[in-house]
Amino acid sequence: MAPTRRPSDGLLARVNFPLYAVDMLTSRHILVAGGGGSSKTGVANGFEIYELYHNGSHFCAEEVLRHETGANVVMNFAVRNSGRRAYLCAGQEAHCQMYFVQPRLESDNDGSQEKKTTPVERPHENGVRQRGAAHSGVEALPNGHSKNNNPPTAADILKQFQRLHFDIQAADVVQTDFLSNAEPLQRVVRISGNGRLMATGGTDGQLRIWTFPQMKLSSTLPAHNKEIDDLDFSPDCKYIVSISKDAQGVVWDLNTGKMHHKLQWQTPEGAKYLFKRCRYGTVEAHKDNYRLFTIANPLGKVGKQRGFLQQWDCTNGQLRTAVPIDESLASLAVRDDGRFVAVGTMFSGSVSIYIAFSLQRVLHVPHAHSMFVTGLQFLPITNEEGPPISSDTEAAVLSISVDNKVCIHSLPQRRTIPAWLAIVFMLVMIFVVFIFCSYMGI
Repeated sequence: MAPTRRPSDGLLARVNFPLYAVDMLTSRHILVAGGGGSSKTGVANGFEIYELYHNGSHFCAEEVLRHETGANVVMNFAVRNSGRRAYLCAGQEAHCQMYFVQPRLESDNDGSQEKKTTPVERPHENGVRQRGAAHSGVEALPNGHSKNNNPPTAADILKQFQRLHFDIQAADVVQTDFLSNAEPLQRVVRISGNGRLMATGGTDGQLRIWTFPQMKLSSTLPAHNKEIDDLDFSPDCKYIVSISKDAQGVVWDLNTGKMHHKLQWQTPEGAKYLFKRCRYGTVEAHKDNYRLFTIANPLGKVGKQRGFLQQWDCTNGQLRTAVPIDESLASLAVRDDGRFVAVGTMFSGSVSIYIAFSLQRVLHVPHAHSMFVTGLQFLPITNEEGPPISSDTEAAVLSISVDNKVCIHSLPQRRTIPAWLAIVFMLVMIFVVFIFCSYMGI
């Protein structure tokens, strides 16, 4: 049985709307998005930005910004940080709305100004007027740890750094899905690693490639005959993989616009499986050497049929290895250095971390959420926007769900034998073998 580890962290924050997408805005800022939809339920739609830090015993998060998007729920987004500002491309129904996220250093007057801020009317990016609030009402959480231990407060930790604030400004918007016989919907948006291309997919099954950040349509590929569930650019930006509810997984050559290969595998007992998510991951952080990971679920699960975490050969599309999981899977993430893979489940809301090359499970967090896991994101370790957060963990992954929770799950540093002890052991073994051979007259 694969070893598992219990987390030392847990709940970071609880917002007041369902969450559907998560990513890192900087090396220490989390961006989450979601909402209650266009119906008049009173549930907000929008983004939340948190600053993440480690207080010496566990991870904590402090809210930095809340931006509401009126009647438009944000189901998916992609972020590209260009240094001076970040581009945020958000899927809102059949459209992709770009936002400029402008960072600024906190001034001495920011704190006093925020306390004096009163709600003001401002035009929404899609013409709907919304009322800005001074605070979102996000619940402050102790992250499952007792307050009696008197850990450093947020102010104690964050005052060591120059605080960043962010201003979000709506920019261009383009329609990305054109389904005619039902309501069109953008299901996924991705930005290439070199920041030159954007890809979108949705209910009409068309894979659209756009120039970025201009958002001008470059090409349209008739990729699938059913809606596209997920996309991902290869680390070298030469290929893009698409998966769909037509049960097909296809890798496309971006230079030619033609299919490079299909993802084909022998399903258990001939059952029909659908790919759910796809992600590329580098090998030892080299962008020209990479793996492809997918999760697949049985269609109409019956009996003991299980979901699979899969690793593929990127040259020919053949399945390298796969591990069965006892329930259907909902989300997938790969760390930026390609060392770890994480999956979230559909029914139990559990999260697991695997070693990427062997798919050996090293952390399992049962019932991390009360409902299915809608998004996962590893804390980066090779992020160019700043150093990683210092902690005593080997890896940490964020998870979100429609239960309104933002959680973090940490893999403790695995115990290893010190080099000096290994050398002493080797010398002792050599001495024992020498004595044994002398005794036997060999």
